[in-house]
Amino acid sequence: MFPLALDPIVFSVGSIPVHWYGLILGFGALVGLFLVIREGRRYGIPQEFFMDMLLLGFPSAIVGARIYYVAFKWNEYKDNPLDVFKIWNGGIAIYGALIGAIICGIIYFRYKGYPFWRIIDICAPGLLAGQMIGRWGNFINQEAYGGVVEESFLRDKLHLPDFIVNQMYINDGLREAFRHPTFLYESLWSLIGIILLLVLRRQRFLRAGELFLSYFIWYSIGRFFIEPLRTDSLAFNGNSGVEALINGLWTPMKWLGFEQGYLDPAYGNVRISQLLSLLIILVAIALIIIRRVTGQAKAHYSDPIISSKTPASDTLMPEGAENTQRKVLPNSPTETKQPDGEDKKE
Repeated sequence: MFPLALDPIVFSVGSIPVHWYGLILGFGALVGLFLVIREGRRYGIPQEFFMDMLLLGFPSAIVGARIYYVAFKWNEYKDNPLDVFKIWNGGIAIYGALIGAIICGIIYFRYKGYPFWRIIDICAPGLLAGQMIGRWGNFINQEAYGGVVEESFLRDKLHLPDFIVNQMYINDGLREAFRHPTFLYESLWSLIGIILLLVLRRQRFLRAGELFLSYFIWYSIGRFFIEPLRTDSLAFNGNSGVEALINGLWTPMKWLGFEQGYLDPAYGNVRISQLLSLLIILVAIALIIIRRVTGQAKAHYSDPIISSKTPASDTLMPEGAENTQRKVLPNSPTETKQPDGEDKKE
């Protein structure tokens, strides 16, 4: 007897089902918000600013993620356009979510008078936390999984608990088999990334924007190597040279005993997320270098964050940051100007 999949519906309110997928995404957003508020407090930024940001950014991310996914899967939706709105069945792309959230952030931060790079730096660990938790929604829906593996690989090599192993027994319409838990690989990669970002943001050398760009680099490296394990990748028919380059860079995974998931040649030969990951890594590194060389990244991560719409006197120095303002001790001599124009020590 084969193990049964988890029910994607938690409960129903009347005729309206409440899906695990939506609850998990919401929980991930709240955890990310918690991390952002805690860090924002060090800079004197009110939590209401970040709560409003979530209220605007979360739906923007969902819309962006869905548009991105549907755009590359339009043949599956053109005959049933109403299915475009059924996101509880899965089918969102993380890069689309980031595009939607970033566009929203640019507009919102400008409206509030805050510099984009400073606020997006604060958001970086929270974004990664949301992605880490959100991947468990894919687990419940049995989507974003990898190619076929033996049950012993999951139990004996990865030492996974029964509830994960059982859920990875999937019927994809062609065969029933155990699959790579790619959702778990990406979730763990994100967890390590969060720890690295939390350590990195306390380093004095870090400049404005570099934490966010480091987040993009870290996530994209993981996505590049994990994506080929999947069997549901968005893809296109690309140049054979590009295909050879990407496959060559993926070779270390073969040395570790991994094999790429099946990709229908009629659908494409280059996975979009892999190519996009490479481009993001290169662009992020280039931006870090260019911003430093041109002086655009003068501010450090630990410097105060000042809104152009907030009086400077209301701005707090982040904890642990060096206060460069001149301090006058109670008993220290000060210079005062006398009526006759001569300086006098008091």
